[in-house]
Amino acid sequence: MGVKNNDNFFERVYEVARLIPYGRVTSYGAIAKTLGAARSARMVGWAMNACNGRDDVPAHRVVNRKGVLTGKHHFDGTNLMQQLLESEGIEVIDNQIQNLDKLFWDPMTEL
Repeated sequence: MGVKNNDNFFERVYEVARLIPYGRVTSYGAIAKTLGAARSARMVGWAMNACNGRDDVPAHRVVNRKGVLTGKHHFDGTNLMQQLLESEGIEVIDNQIQNLDKLFWDPMTEL
């Protein structure tokens, strides 16, 4: 896969991420599955990391399948990812989203 293909995939990831509603979260795998790349959750993670500094992509709303803030070290500040989620009313304890089943946004069923 060349750079151009990765850039295209990353942009498709960002398109889905921009649709995550305020106060909701989704997973790397759910985005990958929506894009027809079910085994590419890691690539979605790379895309989220690469969008660092882009205000138009709510990367803080993308977590792992268990609701853990695995990408938090890519955010400036000690707890910025958690703070952004909490500002949207999402409870985070020990780096994990609480009530994930109620807050989870599945792009496969909601788009």
